[in-house]
Amino acid sequence: MSVILREEVIQRLGEIGKADILVGIPSFNNADSIGHVVRAVQAGVAKYFPDKKAILINSDGGSGDGTREVVERVIIDDFQPLLISQRQNLLSKIVTPYHGIAGKGSAFRTVFQIAKELNVKACAVVDSDLRSITPEWIDLLIRPVLERDFDFVAPYYLRHKYDGTITNSIVYPVTRALYGRRIRQPIGGDFGFSGKLAEFYLTKDVWDTDVARFGIDIWMTTTAVTNNFKVCQSFLGAKIHSPKEPSSDLSAMLTQVVSALFNLMEEYPGQWTEVNSTSPVPLFGFQFSVGLEPVKVNTERMINMFKLGMTELGDLWKDILSAESLAGLQDTAKTEPFSFGDDLWARVIYDYALAWHGKVMKGEHILKTLTPLYLGKVASLVIEMADTTAGKVEQRIEALCIAFEKSKPYLIDKWE
Repeated sequence: MSVILREEVIQRLGEIGKADILVGIPSFNNADSIGHVVRAVQAGVAKYFPDKKAILINSDGGSGDGTREVVERVIIDDFQPLLISQRQNLLSKIVTPYHGIAGKGSAFRTVFQIAKELNVKACAVVDSDLRSITPEWIDLLIRPVLERDFDFVAPYYLRHKYDGTITNSIVYPVTRALYGRRIRQPIGGDFGFSGKLAEFYLTKDVWDTDVARFGIDIWMTTTAVTNNFKVCQSFLGAKIHSPKEPSSDLSAMLTQVVSALFNLMEEYPGQWTEVNSTSPVPLFGFQFSVGLEPVKVNTERMINMFKLGMTELGDLWKDILSAESLAGLQDTAKTEPFSFGDDLWARVIYDYALAWHGKVMKGEHILKTLTPLYLGKVASLVIEMADTTAGKVEQRIEALCIAFEKSKPYLIDKWE
């Protein structure tokens, strides 16, 4: 086996033989939330796939708070309140620590390996700290694979207009422009995928890299798209987690996400340089509006950090940014009221990708200088969207994506 599995896990897999469905839950010290997730998975499998042989895998990173014990203990004894008939096949569970670099990717690798060993047809992975997961999530992540032959199901969440700002301002516009598919939440965290795709993921030599630590979500999405697997999205409603104000504890997260994005650009230039248009991705599920937890944003602080960066990082930016981009930023810093244009932002991000590609300095040093620029752009978007509805917000993000698509020839020309 390419992944080290514990002897008792190997024995248990031999007893199970084969399975139709697998749901994986990575965890690390999630005892207070994982019980709800396990119950939702169990109810979802019982309600929507009563005739399928299903298994739940808890791939744990060495929790010390009783997380694994909660998973083993939690069970729904009475399905009647959920209007579910008692099912014949109980949901099997395997609770195991994973091996390798500490991180979500290593946890997923164990899930992929077990899916391969059991010849599973359809898989889903869901976060262990979800408060909003319902049994319907399991149906929406699994059924497109089982019944419509999709290989990858990305989540489509409703989020507060000030939440998910790294996705909205960088990850979605860049991945859409590069690879040509409009996958709205490419780093969503909860995915469905075929057993065939799980086995393909295992063949990739990334498990000693940052993919194993923190880059697994964008890696899974990009790998599926660039290798011509059949992709779709499912509407899951709200993803309730603990949102953070965009300028708090930010630099490390921004560095992690953008470095993963840029590393994938290095891996697949033959694909993305040939893409010159984008296309929608099928979206399943009944769409509805939900009440969302508010996210507080201090735009004044963010603008001040942007302007401070303009004062302190100018010499470094000369090595990263084009003269045109740098001049545009200087004009932006003087603009009243504050406004950071989409075309300029797209060129700035592409300049950073080119600096990463050209290794103008250490990658972590390049990306640390991005934080004040990101805060400036997010502040500008927040000011624009202060009084807008969710639908208008999506229109605004659409306009931003189009700016990235229009600027893509600039990136390709300088990359080559």
